[in-house]
Amino acid sequence: LLAAPALAFLLLKPRRRACGQEPVLIRRLKTVYLPFFAACRKRRKIVFLATAIVLVAGLAVLPFLGREYIPYLEEGTIHLRVTHDPNIALDEVLRRTTEIEKAIRGVPEVTGVLSRIGRGEVGSHAHFINDAEILIRLKPAGEWTSKDKDGLIEAIEQRLEGFPGINVAVTQPIAHNLDELLTGVKSELAVKVYGEDFDVLKKLAGEVMDVVGEVRGAADVQVEQFTGQNHLRIELDRRAISRYGIDIGDIQDTIEAAVGGITLGQIYEEQRRFDIFLRYRPESRSGLDDLRNLYIPLPAGGQVPLAQLAAIDEVVGPRAINREGNKRYITVQANVRGRDIGSFVAEARQALEQRVATPPGYFVKWSGRFELQQQATRRLLLITPITMALVALLLFTIFRSSREVFIILINIPLALTGGILALKLSGLYLSVPAAIGFIAIFGIALEDGLVLMSAFKRHTDEGRGLAAAVELGVTEKLRPVLMTTFTTVFGILPLLLARGPGAELQRPLAAVVVGGLLTSTLVTLVVLPLVYETLKRRA
Repeated sequence: LLAAPALAFLLLKPRRRACGQEPVLIRRLKTVYLPFFAACRKRRKIVFLATAIVLVAGLAVLPFLGREYIPYLEEGTIHLRVTHDPNIALDEVLRRTTEIEKAIRGVPEVTGVLSRIGRGEVGSHAHFINDAEILIRLKPAGEWTSKDKDGLIEAIEQRLEGFPGINVAVTQPIAHNLDELLTGVKSELAVKVYGEDFDVLKKLAGEVMDVVGEVRGAADVQVEQFTGQNHLRIELDRRAISRYGIDIGDIQDTIEAAVGGITLGQIYEEQRRFDIFLRYRPESRSGLDDLRNLYIPLPAGGQVPLAQLAAIDEVVGPRAINREGNKRYITVQANVRGRDIGSFVAEARQALEQRVATPPGYFVKWSGRFELQQQATRRLLLITPITMALVALLLFTIFRSSREVFIILINIPLALTGGILALKLSGLYLSVPAAIGFIAIFGIALEDGLVLMSAFKRHTDEGRGLAAAVELGVTEKLRPVLMTTFTTVFGILPLLLARGPGAELQRPLAAVVVGGLLTSTLVTLVVLPLVYETLKRRA
């Protein structure tokens, strides 16, 4: 509003043209467009019918359009997560991970392997030492012997089939970190089974895993490792303790000091401090017999073995208990390959409803990227009607006519229809980048309709007839409408044709914008003037 007019006044100078006042390209476009528009005015019923068919086709395609949160981003590397038995020793994890690295290096496409065992609590989620994360570097895609990424992943998984007792999940480094940070799960999808009884949850999780694994596109389906950890269970005999007159807290403090250790104080050496840590020697606390022979002091003097005061045994139990909303849950994880997440979840959800019966108080919730996609959809469904209402109110304050506001708003659904058809024809899915493209189309279609309607209104206010006002309006505004379309399409084409890293995120946005602009421009230059002329004549 301020800089552009001032710069135009200073920099732009009038020029005389040898042939008219318009560029050659615009004159040639008008020689094609004006006769075409005149023919459409004579056959407006056919034009309206064709427009309605395009709109219905777009609406019919929408339910069959795949849905996902963000497109699959080709990172050029593979992130392999290998989970061993919870009781495995660190030395054994190192040995087996080294063997897995050797097997992976045998794949022709692999150039390097880097492993990490366990993960501390600083900076991210903690992992146990039985979790190994392996980063696999790959050759450029043009040098692969496998036909695609899925074939390469299949070749890697085949080489790992000879390692018993491991769970394998294949993803990519950035995708893995996003999944874990945004949703707290280590895969694209997670089915959380909620309830109270641990055994019932375990049984339901197994049934869910079997059903989800049969759905087309399911990969790396597994129950999150929550059990299999050996524990020492000490059950105190309260009657025996009361006969000896011992306080239960004293027994627990003694066990804590012997097995876990306690801090008695600190030693200072200049600026450094060191804890004084008291604990039994490893050979005195390594087995069940050592704990049974742990002596507990009596109040009146003397000692009694812990075996006479408690039952001590080794059991297998959960190594972690997950709770959410005050409900215990177990997670079934899965990745999706070869199809969109939306249709996969719809098919899997239907199969679970038919084949898995959940007892009262138990329920299933889908999480991961599907949950994020659902949240984004709900926000758009809330914001879009509010935005449309505000835009309609703003247009009404400009034109003071609900009929003219309606004519401008006609352009929006038809422009969005072009974006939907472009996604379907290009094989892309409806995602967050595609939604951003629809928002851009929304603004461009609204602007073009507003420019054209303003021209019609100006000419009618000047006293010209309806037919003359429409013809002058489309003749004048052909150039700005086409300039908006051409500059936007040329600016967005590099995103549509790009093939480098990150191109997968840009392509849905570009496809929606290009497809939407094609239908929006046709509607603006052909359908919108005909609708305006028809409604004005009836008024």
